[in-house]
Amino acid sequence: MTLKIAFLASDTATAQSARGTLVTRYGNVEAGDADVIVALGGDGFMLSVLHGTQDLPAPVYGMNRGTIGFLMNEYSESDLQDRLSDAVEEVINPLSMQAKDRSGKIHRELAINEVSLLRAGPQAAKLRIYIDGRLRMQELVCDGALLATPAGSTAYNYSAHGPILPIGADVLALTAMAAFRPRRWRGALVPKPAKVRFEVIEPEKRPVMADADGRSVKDVVSVDIQSEPSISHRILFDPGHGLEERLIREQFV
Repeated sequence: MTLKIAFLASDTATAQSARGTLVTRYGNVEAGDADVIVALGGDGFMLSVLHGTQDLPAPVYGMNRGTIGFLMNEYSESDLQDRLSDAVEEVINPLSMQAKDRSGKIHRELAINEVSLLRAGPQAAKLRIYIDGRLRMQELVCDGALLATPAGSTAYNYSAHGPILPIGADVLALTAMAAFRPRRWRGALVPKPAKVRFEVIEPEKRPVMADADGRSVKDVVSVDIQSEPSISHRILFDPGHGLEERLIREQFV
């Protein structure tokens, strides 16, 4: 069966050129009419496409026209129909973020990789951490902290010395950036269904911003995060090159 494909590309010349070539060769339909959506770009663009198409039935197959391409397959112009038919599907759930700013406004965003809190001034942030309504850390003094999904554990989380999580793990990684007190705190693993709450101590003196996959909220006073099982992102990978293999491989680079 010939699959109907919607080709989406980032704004870079490399990605746009690839899209033109592939559309000429395989045709193109609107994303809402597609059997498969092919994303051409890097990981940032892939996250954007996943967020933008989460209500559509078609899975997303990425081809790397960016830099790292952790969520992408290798770019090739040949045998695309066969590659799509043979692709292996991974299903991931995003995190939901509810951030309250100093004016009292509530901001809601979704994150496939991580939700992070980052200091927005010269002084370290002071954060209080609750897990399922229970106070777990009275005061964390740091440059920031994040909660990462298994799919996002090799991104910012890993750079902050957090653990790489197997893709099927029912846990999330809670990782601090440059923890000062408790000194060298190594973070924690929390159950996937857990509700994590950060409260900002002295938000006027020590401003903090929250970020969900690149969508930022300034001057937050509290941030509530939990996995969102009602939303499933379907990502396609070439056989033998799925997320589980990539997560293992990343640890032996």
